[in-house]
Amino acid sequence: MQTPAAAADLKASVRTALAAAGIAVTDKNGGLAGEAEKILAKWWLGSRKVTYRMSCRFDEAARTAHFREVVLEKSWGMPPPTLSVEVTTTSGWTRSGSRTDASASGGGTVNYGQVRGAAEKAVTDAGWQFDFEGGRLP
Repeated sequence: MQTPAAAADLKASVRTALAAAGIAVTDKNGGLAGEAEKILAKWWLGSRKVTYRMSCRFDEAARTAHFREVVLEKSWGMPPPTLSVEVTTTSGWTRSGSRTDASASGGGTVNYGQVRGAAEKAVTDAGWQFDFEGGRLP
């Protein structure tokens, strides 16, 4: 059995994994917070934006990383006509799969499990427990 990594080492490892997944990561209250704009479609009558947000807090005494995530969709005016294809699997609070939006004025893809999977791998590789807190906002 490996010796668990120190919290600072784990934090650096998770930060690297999140940055590789395209998340802009910042320090927040001793943990990490991140955000990425995954889908953007706009035109002169309005727009639609889908943003992925996450937070990860580290409990050194319990050697546990508590992870939260949410996908937020915001629109204003009359968003452009958009074709959305969503393929997901939900088990409890855990969602995996992807959503792809396409329109003449933009689009993009959100992969629901990619960031959580990268963070979980970094945490478990360091010898810590990964606790996904589903249903709670970051």
